[in-house]
Amino acid sequence: MKPIAHFLSVVAFSFASSLAASPALASEAAKVVKPDVAKGEASFNGACAACHGTGGQSTTPTNPKLAGQHAAYINKQLTEYKSGKRANAIMSGMVAALSPEDMLNISAYLAKQTAKPGFAKDKDLVLLGERIYRGGVPERQIPACSGCHSPNGAGIPAQYPRLAGQHADYTAAQLTAFREGVRNNNASMTLVAAKLNNKEIQAVSDYIAGLR
Repeated sequence: MKPIAHFLSVVAFSFASSLAASPALASEAAKVVKPDVAKGEASFNGACAACHGTGGQSTTPTNPKLAGQHAAYINKQLTEYKSGKRANAIMSGMVAALSPEDMLNISAYLAKQTAKPGFAKDKDLVLLGERIYRGGVPERQIPACSGCHSPNGAGIPAQYPRLAGQHADYTAAQLTAFREGVRNNNASMTLVAAKLNNKEIQAVSDYIAGLR
């Protein structure tokens, strides 16, 4: 037998032997974690829809729209609310009874919903917001938001959240929380927000609300 073939056969035999010796290990190896969207919908409607709206289409400016958000991002936030890494008294209470499976299911359900477009409201600030979002503020080493969240605000799955159409009030609140250290579960956003003044935060938040 050739050396490589012999090595592979030994590895395969060892793995099979370990599974045979441990039923629990065999069960884990065979287990595939697949979110249950139907259960996610039921859980969301039972605990989340009152604040975040039917299908995650929040109509309350201070509560984020969740429809169409990347599942990995939502799951990360729920997990960090539960662990305390992201501090929020209301959300910490809401996720306390959720299991990891519940959070995966809810995240998968929301990711499958179609986000409704939003609108910018402040015409005087929208040009400033667009300039910051698309080009940043080079002289103050503020990077363009579009570099991570994409030009149309769709974000990048599992890395950067969708922003397009999000309530301006909510986005502004989060940028302010990052700047003031109230929210500290993303080091990159803390560094960016620390360089933004109130007018810039309001401008880019309003611009994001109209992205589509």
